[in-house]
Amino acid sequence: MTQAPPAAPGLLSRALADARSPRVPRTVPYLPERPFPWGEPGLHPAGAGGGADLDRVLRLSLAAPRSAGGRLRPVASAGGLHPVRAHLLVGPGCSLPPGRYAYDARAHRAHPRGRAPADAPPGVVVVLTVTAARTVAHYGHRAWPLLLLDAGHAAAALALAAAPSDVRVSLDADGEELAAAAGLPRVADRQTRWPGVEPELPLVAVWLRSSDALAPSTAPLTAWAALPCAADPLPQPGAGGNAPPRELAAARHLLTYLAAGADPTWHPAARPTPVTDETLRTRRSAPPSDLAHPPAPDLLARVLATAEGARPDGPAWAAAVGGDAPGLLTTTGLLASGDARPTLAGWAAGQGWIGTAGAVLVAHGCPADAPPSLIRRSHLAAGYAAGAAQAHATALGLRSRPIGSWLQADLGAALGDAPGHDWIVHGLALAGPADPAHPAPHPGSPPPSGKEERP
Repeated sequence: MTQAPPAAPGLLSRALADARSPRVPRTVPYLPERPFPWGEPGLHPAGAGGGADLDRVLRLSLAAPRSAGGRLRPVASAGGLHPVRAHLLVGPGCSLPPGRYAYDARAHRAHPRGRAPADAPPGVVVVLTVTAARTVAHYGHRAWPLLLLDAGHAAAALALAAAPSDVRVSLDADGEELAAAAGLPRVADRQTRWPGVEPELPLVAVWLRSSDALAPSTAPLTAWAALPCAADPLPQPGAGGNAPPRELAAARHLLTYLAAGADPTWHPAARPTPVTDETLRTRRSAPPSDLAHPPAPDLLARVLATAEGARPDGPAWAAAVGGDAPGLLTTTGLLASGDARPTLAGWAAGQGWIGTAGAVLVAHGCPADAPPSLIRRSHLAAGYAAGAAQAHATALGLRSRPIGSWLQADLGAALGDAPGHDWIVHGLALAGPADPAHPAPHPGSPPPSGKEERP
């Protein structure tokens, strides 16, 4: 187990409270995406063919389609910023030769970064990292929970694309072990080992196990972590860009602190039955103006069950609906009666359209005084579950849109429980096909005042 970097007493709880507060982030100019930092010629993920098809898996999950200008990708991301990067630890039985690779989502190429260990487990382990500067530039002190949600969405995208093969996902692997396995500098060596390079903060591992393995390893990171640090990236002067320095340093410190963990646990991943490759290829977040028509109750129930069951270690889920029988629903029954959507709109950073959305799924839990492991797991698992639910919704013909920012969203207190114990962490708006008799509100419609009655 890695010792977490030192943190002042109460630092984490204060940062969580600040991220959930109505304090408006400092506005800074847009920070463009930086060039991919590894300059070696990349290989096509299809390689020589055979084994696990990394070309297909990456195209259906993380790749940036050229037809969309490289911006609209299969996986959702706060602000469309896509801070998640992938390092491929390729063992025997894959379409690429064994070795370490950095994946360039824009070019859809795998850049070699070193050899594989002799005892590399069959298949590929994907280590997901985040770069914080662009998200911090856009969201300030609210950025670090969004970075966790983005990593969870990316993990779900990979797992869904690889299924029905044998897939395992770890949301609690130790950050230092993840960094060592991916050939990245450890925390203490970041500035001296790679000066002028924006740090990548490892958070998640997805293991696509090869069907050729006779006795699959239960510790797929160990052999990779024993290798030395891999090939260096190109320097990136001004890697922080115009992100507020204090907020950027705080986000990096918090994510590093949260990533300190013990031996990883690996949970199996599954793809909801109706989800196909075409579903994953075409899923996209719908604009708010397309989300006003209620989904059919049976379809809503199926998507809610997917969100609830996606991660056994994640937060609880509920669905807010309006209509003739408004309420807050769970997979086991009614949590509360009355229309919660207007209140959710006020809590969701003033996104007034949520008040008339067809339905709103919310992940809730993560108390104000939660320990680091629970904060990390709650946000990663919420993003993961929302990603799985969004794919399922697409397969069922529903429209959807993730909702990341939640301010003062103390659901437990609103329902009469003790304050500070049950907060909304993430959300997913759902809608059925558009009803010509009831057109959706114009996207320019003014939001409500945010003073709606609580559920």
